Amino acid sequence: MVILGLLLLIIGVLGILSGVFGSDYDVDGKDRRTTEIIGINVQPEVLFLLGVASGLLILAGLWFMKAGAKQGWRRRKEQKRLTELSEKLDRVEHDRRRNELSDDEA
Repeated sequence: MVILGLLLLIIGVLGILSGVFGSDYDVDGKDRRTTEIIGINVQPEVLFLLGVASGLLILAGLWFMKAGAKQGWRRRKEQKRLTELSEKLDRVEHDRRRNELSDDEA
């Protein structure tokens, strides 16, 4: 999930950067305003919607990264707990075998 979030974040940032730095504003002779973004003539409204979509992608990317990090943290915490319990079980098993051997010798 972290990788998906990072990918969405990069796509959103690229969309915003292309809108900010890759756009050129022209006023045609008929009072029609057009914006050129990365070589494509679009209406200013389309550029606005591109910005909104890019912002939503950034938010979704941040949310996915947060959810993935939380899931990974939870998994590492559970793995640590299971390792501690396994070590404790091994110690108890070792003590039990040692006690059985000492009882057999006596």
